[in-house]
Amino acid sequence: MTYKITDLFCGAGGMTLGFVDRRFGGGFRAVLGLDNDPAATATHERNFGGTSICGNIEVWVAEADIPKTDVIVGGPPCQGFSLLNKARSGDARRALWEPYLETVKTSGARIFVMENVAELFRSPELNDIRERAAEIGFDTVAAVFNTADFGVPQTRKRTIVIGWDRKRVPGGVSLPSETHYDPNGRDRRPGLLPWRTVRQALAGLPAQAIGTEIGTTSPLNLHFGRTPTPLSEKRYRAVPLGGNRFDLYKNAPELTPQCWIRKKSGGTDLFGRLWWDRPSVTIRTEFFKPEKGRYLHPDQHRPITHREAARLMGFPDDFEFCGNKTEVARQIGNAVPPPFAGRIAKVVKDALDRVKTAERQDAKTYEVA
Repeated sequence: MTYKITDLFCGAGGMTLGFVDRRFGGGFRAVLGLDNDPAATATHERNFGGTSICGNIEVWVAEADIPKTDVIVGGPPCQGFSLLNKARSGDARRALWEPYLETVKTSGARIFVMENVAELFRSPELNDIRERAAEIGFDTVAAVFNTADFGVPQTRKRTIVIGWDRKRVPGGVSLPSETHYDPNGRDRRPGLLPWRTVRQALAGLPAQAIGTEIGTTSPLNLHFGRTPTPLSEKRYRAVPLGGNRFDLYKNAPELTPQCWIRKKSGGTDLFGRLWWDRPSVTIRTEFFKPEKGRYLHPDQHRPITHREAARLMGFPDDFEFCGNKTEVARQIGNAVPPPFAGRIAKVVKDALDRVKTAERQDAKTYEVA
């Protein structure tokens, strides 16, 4: 049985890919993708069937003929929940879960999956979301997951909220179960695989980046780099495997920016190198700037390429991104990792299959009677 899925705030479609592609989950077909980023909706349209719309969700909900669907997925923009917004006030983006849930109600969906930053789990907004979902007849379950526990070569913690129509999905939906474990941790349950590593994710790619622009043939089309200044290249060379800005200061204080010298504590990922035999850190939208995080290649004196970032996110090489370099980077950094989405798709499909089986049995019983 194949079910229909609508992806709101879809971005490039990492969540959609996990639901429709059998390499990850499968069992669904895309009905609609909605986002206000034109490059992202172009990517969604390029890779999936159905309709991809670039627009404002509040306007769309008020004016559009919302298509019927079985499942709605998506993550309202997370900046309002971010630790960077410590006041947690005055950010209208925090309320975009309201038109999201209005779409759930209007579309006739049986199940929704909402994805957001880990901080949402302890935010007052989570209670508001669950209360509103209850008002429209949905029970919910929520948890924080690390995507590395689901086969993504990246440690990325996200809150997942799964809701189901309590009348039409009796028995509810289970949370997804981990498939991988931290080999340096204590949890080594039977049947789980060790976390996937940077080495595994980047296997087969040339050590050197190719050019500085998007190419034409995958996978090397996104395996491009930047042209560093002589100063930047000297800084890269001063950072050892697994090192960071503190190692830069220790090895080459004359090359270290004064702001980092004055700030003797703080983030240990800035200007850091990835480790070969661990998952990457969280890939964000400016992964091509090592001053933004641990984005230096493990042993090459350069930041990671767009292709390397896409692989660390779990995108297959045959997934096609649209847009310029900055737009593609934004799509990669904002995406839901497809392998993680695929595990969510499995529990959603299991619930829908159970409902369909029960409905068929009830129909047969009615016919016999």
